Amino acid sequence: MTTEPLTLYKLIILYMVDRVSFPLTKAQIADFMADHNYTDFMNVQKAVAELTEADMLTTRTIRNRTQLFITDEGKSTLSFFEQDISGDIRQEIDLYLKENRGELRDVVSVTSDYKRNSYGLYETDLVVKDKNIPLVTLHLCVPTEEEAARVCENWQAKNQQLYQYLVEQLY
Repeated sequence: MTTEPLTLYKLIILYMVDRVSFPLTKAQIADFMADHNYTDFMNVQKAVAELTEADMLTTRTIRNRTQLFITDEGKSTLSFFEQDISGDIRQEIDLYLKENRGELRDVVSVTSDYKRNSYGLYETDLVVKDKNIPLVTLHLCVPTEEEAARVCENWQAKNQQLYQYLVEQLY
């Protein structure tokens, strides 16, 4: 059976999100699709928007990362149409997810965000999760937005070292 390109992109997205125990980001899926010459970022955007509108995916945006979650409706649809994704494509996806699992999970397991509070300070929320279980949650207040952005950026780069340091100091 021949599948329309946008329909195939939607099925690939559902398949990918269904195959992991953590949320994937829109950017991660777009990177996979572009690296394998399936489609570009704009088509992934369109497919995700349509899947979300059809209640097959839900999304959560933290700073500039949009995380994707498959719904029961998405799982049901995938079970009916999974065979419309060629075996070769499914193999490529499965191999990609297996080889990149740690890196893919780290992107959504380490989060940082900030907001201005009623006192005029910027509150940063820094989290490290493992299998969706919070290992560390830090809330820091800093005086400027620039500092808050820097704290969030550094958290992404240095969270493992900081976690290890805290554990060593507190044990």
